[in-house]
This record gives sequence, C-alpha cells and structure tokens, in this order.
Amino acid sequence: MSVQFGIWNFDGRQPDPTYIDKTRAVLAPYGPDSSEIYSEGGLTILHHAFHTTKESTREAQPHISRSGEVITWDGRLDNRADLIGELRDHLTIESTDVAIVSTAYEKWGPNCLANLVGDWALSIWNPINHSVILAKDPIGIRHLYYSFNRNQVTWCTILDPLVRFAGRTFEICEEYIAGWLTCYPAANLTPYVGIHAVPPSSYVFFRSDNHAVIKYWDFDPGKRIRYRTGAEYEEHFRAVFADAIRRRLRSDRPILSELSGGMDSSSIVCMADFLIARGESEAPRLDTISYYDSSNPILDEQPYFTRVEQKRGRNGYHIDFGAKRELQEIRVDSSKSLLSACENCGLVAIPKSNVDLRPELLEHYRRCLRSQEYRVMLSGSAGEDSTGGFVPTPTPELQNLLASARVFRLARQLNAWAAKMGKPRLPLLWAAVRGFLTPSLRFPGAPKDLCLAPWFHPRFVRRNWAPLCWYPFRIKLFGALPSIQNQLHLLDHERRFVAHRTLSSELHCEIRYPYLDRDLLEFACAIPREQLVGVGKRRFLMKRALAGIVPVEVLNRKRRAVPADETKKDSLRCWPGLSELGDQLICSLLEIVDANQFWEALRKACHLEEVPTESFKRTLFLESWLRHLATLGVLTMPSVPTRRLEYSSHETKDIPATARPDSSAS
Repeated sequence: MSVQFGIWNFDGRQPDPTYIDKTRAVLAPYGPDSSEIYSEGGLTILHHAFHTTKESTREAQPHISRSGEVITWDGRLDNRADLIGELRDHLTIESTDVAIVSTAYEKWGPNCLANLVGDWALSIWNPINHSVILAKDPIGIRHLYYSFNRNQVTWCTILDPLVRFAGRTFEICEEYIAGWLTCYPAANLTPYVGIHAVPPSSYVFFRSDNHAVIKYWDFDPGKRIRYRTGAEYEEHFRAVFADAIRRRLRSDRPILSELSGGMDSSSIVCMADFLIARGESEAPRLDTISYYDSSNPILDEQPYFTRVEQKRGRNGYHIDFGAKRELQEIRVDSSKSLLSACENCGLVAIPKSNVDLRPELLEHYRRCLRSQEYRVMLSGSAGEDSTGGFVPTPTPELQNLLASARVFRLARQLNAWAAKMGKPRLPLLWAAVRGFLTPSLRFPGAPKDLCLAPWFHPRFVRRNWAPLCWYPFRIKLFGALPSIQNQLHLLDHERRFVAHRTLSSELHCEIRYPYLDRDLLEFACAIPREQLVGVGKRRFLMKRALAGIVPVEVLNRKRRAVPADETKKDSLRCWPGLSELGDQLICSLLEIVDANQFWEALRKACHLEEVPTESFKRTLFLESWLRHLATLGVLTMPSVPTRRLEYSSHETKDIPATARPDSSAS
C-alpha cells in the first residue's frame, strides 16, 4: 500500500522546501521502495512506493499521461484484462495499473472511475484547466485525506502531515468522536474539523474558486438475479467468491492470511488453496496466522483452524493469547495506564484503543511478517454481512413479502419460521412491521458494553444522537427491497470499519478483504433473501456452495459464542485514580462527558460495581488521546474555563485512597 501527498497553492507560490522535507521524512517508513517527487509552479506531489505486485515494480509515479495529466495511484486494479481489451490500441498485457488508469481517464474522463474495480485511491492534476481530482474506490479500502482553504488544498494517504505541519490547532470533530465512542465514525470524517476523508465511491473536484464532492457510482438496488434451481445460485456464488479471492492473490511474493477457525477466514484459505492448486493464482504460496485463547474454551478456536491446517497439509503461525493473556488486555496500572497510552508514540492521529499492546505481541507479529517478507494480508472481516452470517432472523424476508404484498407467501414463511424458532407468529410479524415504523438503534452483533454511557454529556448526546446510536435507519416501504436496504446499511458499517483501520508504519502490510469485493457484494444484494438465509439456517447458500472445499467440521459448527461479561474480573484492574486524572478533564471541557457522572462511574468501577466497561475504557483512552494532542500543541482548547469540581465529604469517603485527589487538588 503506497502513500501519496500533494499540495497546491492556488497563487502559484512554491511550497516551503522545509515543509516538503519534513513531509517526506514522515512518509518514508510507509513507502520504502522508492521516493519520487513532481513539482511545477505551486504544485508539489510526493509518492512513496510499497510494491505488492510485479507490475507495480515497473511503475514510475507520479505518472504523466500523454495529454499531460499527473496521476498518482495507490491501488490494485482487479479488472485489468477487461480494460486492456477495451483500450487495446494504447495498452498491452504488460501495462502497469497506473498506465491503464491514465489511458482510461484520457478516454472517458471522470466517468472512468466507475469502471475501476479494485481497492484504490488516486489523485489527478490537470494542468490545462488547473484542477485536482481526489477519488477512492466504492468501498473505501484505501485512505485519502484532504484539507483546503481559500489559498491551497493539501491531501495525503495518512493524516500526520496534515495535522503536524499545518501550523495551527484544530477543533475536534464531535460527530467523529461520538461515532468512535460507540462504534466507528462515518467514513468521510476525521477527528479534526477542517480535515476530511474522501468518501467511498466518490471524488472531490477542486479548482481555485470552488470544490465539489461527486458520487461516481453506487449499487443498483433494482438489480435482480433469479435462477430456477438452488444449484445455479451455488455455482454463481462459487464463481464470484473465487474471483474475489483470486483478485486478492495477485502478488509477486507469499501472502499471509488470517485463519481464526471461523467460516469466513477458513473459506478464504480453502478457496485460495483450491485456486493455487489449479494454477489460478499469481501468489507463489499462501501461509496462515491464527490467534486463539487456550485458557478459555469459549474462545479457543484451535480445533477448527487445526482442521483446516490438516486439510491443507501445512501448519501456520500460532499466537496463544491464553498463554500470555496480558498481551491481549489493555492493562491499567500506575506504570502504564490508559492515561499514558499515547506517550512516546509521536503523533497518534486518531484515537485507538489498542495502542497499549505489549511489545512482545507487536514483536511476534513483526517477526511473522518479516520471516517471509509478507506484504499482503488476507482478512476475513465483513464476511457475515454479505453471506447471512448473523443469527438467523426472518425479519428481512418477511419485510420483502410485506413490501411486495405477497400475502400467501408471507403466511407460509411466517408459519415455517415460527415452527423452526419455537416462537409465536405475531411477535415475528410485529418485528418485521416495526422496521417500517421506527429506526433501528442497534447493529447486529453490536457489543452490549459499547453503549450510550450515563456519563456522556446530555448536550453532546443531543447533538450527536445518530453516530452514538450506530447511525440508525428505518426501512422504507417503497423503493428497493427491504433486504437490499438492510444489506446496504450493513455495508455502510463496513465502510466505517475500514476507514478507521489506518496504516501503521511499524506493521506495514496491505490488508485485503475478499468479502468486500464489489462483484460479490452486488451478487449478495441481487439474489433472493431466502437463498442467503434459509428458515433457521444462517449462511444457507455459502454452506451449500462450499461443501467439499471447506472442512465439514467448520461448515457445520455453531455460530461462535460471545463470552459472558467478566465485569467482576475486569474490575479488579487498578483503574486510574482522581489524583492521576487531576481535577479537570479535557473531555469535560469539550462537553463530551459530564464530569460528575464520570466520577460516579469511576467510583463504581473501583468498588467492583457494574459499569459499561468497554465504554468506560474508551472514554479513558479518549481523555488520554486529547491530552496527547494538547501536549503536541495541535488541539484547540476551549477559551472559557470550566469551574473546578468540588467533592463533598461523603463522596470522597466512598472512593478508595488510590483513586482520591491529591490534597493540593482538593
């Protein structure tokens, strides 16, 4: 995954060389293979390459087209052969991805973006009409951020240069923080007011006098795929699933794949082996890495990923969290707490709850990547959405029948589901009807401990209700089928997930998501709902289609159990005390939390009383991250001071000594 940076001063003034040098130093660890620069007038573009395909090693970027456009491309073009066929007068089978994109843009202009299948982000400078286009693929796998004002526009693959070298402070984007506290923020947001992310499936057009965000492609909710037999759906699923994996096996060196033992990752590995055995893969080999917890039977996936390893005849890398459970947990103690998690980390551009992973785990992972020079990782994330992997529910199917007024079919399916689930028909029908009347405030599989915590400031909650409730939506009676509306809503969640999963300079590896393949997602939206999820049967189509490819033990395993809350055990941690927190919270100054409610939650946590633990940890880490930004001088602090909090004698008495304020702070 290469990185790019660009700055365009509208007045033609050359960017400060010192600023460019500092930016190059920040980008260098992400792109070790080459460092190129293009400079003309008030425009400077940087490209640092991280090669993952044989074609990318022959690219020279920024690329200058025959008509003079300057194109910087970070991506993997999956429909190379199709585009070469359409543009064969100017291309050959040996053409690089960026050359194909350049030729397509020359012929079709911005309309070419809809024809680029794959994971990508690009920038295009047009010296004729003095404009810049920034664009991302429909899912938004790659990152591209930008900031602009009346004097210039700046863009980059990572946030660091836009924040560190802006020469000013930033207000915090409330909607981003609200989304992060309970789930993932919207894909077009960053934590900083004035810095934006290019939205998925869109491009941003800049000229010196205006800019616009334009959507170039979207899923067609009216597309239908209908066959006469279930076997035809199975064959089509196998074909699109194989294509999704074949595209992501495009690499000139071995690929590493996650193998958790669940159906998502196991299906990827088994299908990849099938393709490699048939000579349909560019990658010379696929290896696996598995994480498991031998100390917890509920979380121990070893029997399942071991079965996959037996089928493929090769073991992978194993990391046992049970043997070293402290590697998995974010510990909160006096030596290393959530309030110091960002120390010695340079700029932590976005809040993340996994910064405090122990060095041993990071080093173990780093050794795995370096052992065979892996540069590509396959991830099984997002598989449940497109294959019907959640707990089987008749709601989407019944909503389809209600919307299409298929009364007799509705009655039959309602009876079948009620008999299978052992539930009365009326509640099942009401759940379907309710989806048309009220918005859904939760997401399938959402952790219960990530919630609207009582310490969130009331005004913050009122202003940011939607992101705090996982961006709820209500099914529309008219238009696309309800099941398709639901699928696209789930897809928006995955877009937010990948947008938040930013690059790491320490563990730089290109992550590819087969289940977020555009063609696979279109197929899942276009087929009947009852093919994906049968009556009481999750992954109904996937299990049928992959029989004989994936071990039967994995196909027939029950859905992975969610472990019960370990509130008492978790509360034995040494939570930070009031003396460590100080008498003022930045979260309170910014009206994100109500300080008195937060202190009450801290008191409960210290007394082993029940609190939403994950929400509490995220709030503590948010406070740490805000203090980190304030220390670096990039956070705009409120100008109006908040009054000092006072504690009554009985309030102070109830808090353990380790969690009381210093005498100097009381």
